[in-house]
Amino acid sequence: MSSSIEHKTKRLLVVDDEYFNFEMLKAALASKFDVSYADSGQSCLASAIASPPDIILLDVCMPGLDGYDTCRMLKHTPETKNIPVVMVSGLESPSEKQAGFDAGCNAYVVKPFSVGALLEEINTVF
Repeated sequence: MSSSIEHKTKRLLVVDDEYFNFEMLKAALASKFDVSYADSGQSCLASAIASPPDIILLDVCMPGLDGYDTCRMLKHTPETKNIPVVMVSGLESPSEKQAGFDAGCNAYVVKPFSVGALLEEINTVF
């Protein structure tokens, strides 16, 4: 792991409509990141503008504003356009992954995943 991550704790925003998923990610990643939570696309946008994280883990399947639309909005908002977005989804088809990249995500991780694999993807976008 690069030393720049160890000097300053990176802020990671987890966006998922299932609080249990956030709890699992927080338990796995809290030693490396300052982890915060948003439960919807709308709250993600508000949080990311008010207090920009260093990276966003974004669930694709959410009611209302889904992950694809949320990502597009993040990437078209001046305050948030440069924040790396890692989409996390159970949708694994090539067309779903392509839709994520078309929306502007920097990486796409398919559930279920290992924490090690997720960290590798996170580290590639920094």
